Amino acid sequence: MTALTLEDARKGLASQPFSVLLGTRLASFGDGETTLELDVREDLLQQNGFLHGGVLAYAADNAITFAAGTTLGPAILTGGFSINYLRPAKGLRLLAQARVLHSGRSQATCRCDLSVLGQDGTVTLCAAAQGTAVSIARP
Repeated sequence: MTALTLEDARKGLASQPFSVLLGTRLASFGDGETTLELDVREDLLQQNGFLHGGVLAYAADNAITFAAGTTLGPAILTGGFSINYLRPAKGLRLLAQARVLHSGRSQATCRCDLSVLGQDGTVTLCAAAQGTAVSIARP
């Protein structure tokens, strides 16, 4: 498999209409890790003023899959994931930082930490996820 570049991964993200709708950016990609970012906007909040849990779950799912893509290549799908919400997400920007914990020939297991960047520059962990991505590439 030819290694994917940051530019390849950004093109992949740009081909996802939902990611474009949310304004998701790929900040880093490679060596078993990735970081996705998206700005917190009013239309992404829930009724109490916190970032909606569905946005956090989307970011975890996508970050896990992109991290797995660094080892499995681009022909992959989410196999499943779980998320634990640790505290309400309130801030300027969501950061989804995922890394591969283990990768085999056809599946990778990843962890994702979801944090928000606050007005004062502090980064606060608000959720943690773990999941798998599976290869759909044909031999």
